Amino acid sequence: MSSNEHLKFSDLAPFMGAEVHGLDINQPVSVDTFAILRRKFSECSLLLVRNQNLTPTSHIAFSCRFGELEAHVLQDFCLDGHPEIFVVSNIKENGKHIGAYGGSKEYHSDLAYIEQPSLGSVFHCLECTEEGGETAFVSMFEVHDALPEERREWLTRQKAVFDYPWNHVKRNAHRPPLTEKQIADTPPISHPCVRTHPETGRRAAFFSPIWIRNFEGMSEEESQPILDELCEFATGPAFTYVHSWRPGDVLIWDNRSSMHKAMPFDEVNGRRLMHRTTICGDRPYLDS
Repeated sequence: MSSNEHLKFSDLAPFMGAEVHGLDINQPVSVDTFAILRRKFSECSLLLVRNQNLTPTSHIAFSCRFGELEAHVLQDFCLDGHPEIFVVSNIKENGKHIGAYGGSKEYHSDLAYIEQPSLGSVFHCLECTEEGGETAFVSMFEVHDALPEERREWLTRQKAVFDYPWNHVKRNAHRPPLTEKQIADTPPISHPCVRTHPETGRRAAFFSPIWIRNFEGMSEEESQPILDELCEFATGPAFTYVHSWRPGDVLIWDNRSSMHKAMPFDEVNGRRLMHRTTICGDRPYLDS
């Protein structure tokens, strides 16, 4: 019997996350054991598996257990021979970056600005710095539950307009403007500000400091101060887990119930190399 049949879990924080013990992702995981893993993932938004020496094939096969994988728009930064794996790195070889670098330093839920945002990601650390470069996560389950009742009830009635081109102009003036095709491919999309997790039925807040232009039926000028207030509340230490990476770490996060951001590090002198798969999601909804 594989050691993968005897999983144990320990909390990463009182409000989110669990470290998985007794799992080797390179080895087969039975249907029953994966069901336990999947349930824990859905309940606590974040799973950590340490000391993994993943092959690309194992990384992809394990990720596919969670759902269909997305093909990343930046194909130049996908791993040779494995387009499902997106390389995140500040390392240069022959004067050229081998992966996407920088990483969003603002809290977000991946691809929230499209009709079917990402379900989550499986992130494998191959190299990292000893200082900086952490990833911070916020439990949007906990944020929802902790909001003052009046504000939570108001938020439950709202939809937010996610507008990627608008955000690009506002925040990314240092980058080239979007092409007409890019703009056409990312029209404004409305999502409920409270969403039901499809696997647990629990409600999570669904907003972020970026991409949201306004609440439906309200102007941008009316909406932004409210969004600022909500994000200030959400990103407090009571709901935040900051992960310090070690080589061999695999983090699996659930975009349906969390936000995350990259923390800065010395990108000139430090080295960081990560492999990431992204799991396709479905359209956020709020049950009645």
